[in-house]
Amino acid sequence: MTAFDSAVRQVVAGTAHWTPAAWSAPSPGMPTASRAAVCHALAQRLADLAADAESAPHRPVPRLGNDLALPDQLRVLAADLRAATPPAALLTAAEAAIAETRRALWP
Repeated sequence: MTAFDSAVRQVVAGTAHWTPAAWSAPSPGMPTASRAAVCHALAQRLADLAADAESAPHRPVPRLGNDLALPDQLRVLAADLRAATPPAALLTAAEAAIAETRRALWP
């Protein structure tokens, strides 16, 4: 397992049990944003990096109707990035985005 895969699994495992109230709570390390907003920003970053790896345009990641789906959305977008076989620099950027998200969620 790579550092990227491990980091994704940690975020998914750390958020998968959250309730709707937990998702809507302010992020401890970024109190101006909800936990859901922080995770959605990570989802968008992963999607953008996958698009970069495929030389495709960036597209907005939809906010699903239920924040409980965010861990699955992160898992799928991480798999998309991995499948795009990104260059090392893009994986490093993804790992940095995940680390930033972790600091925002669990300072």
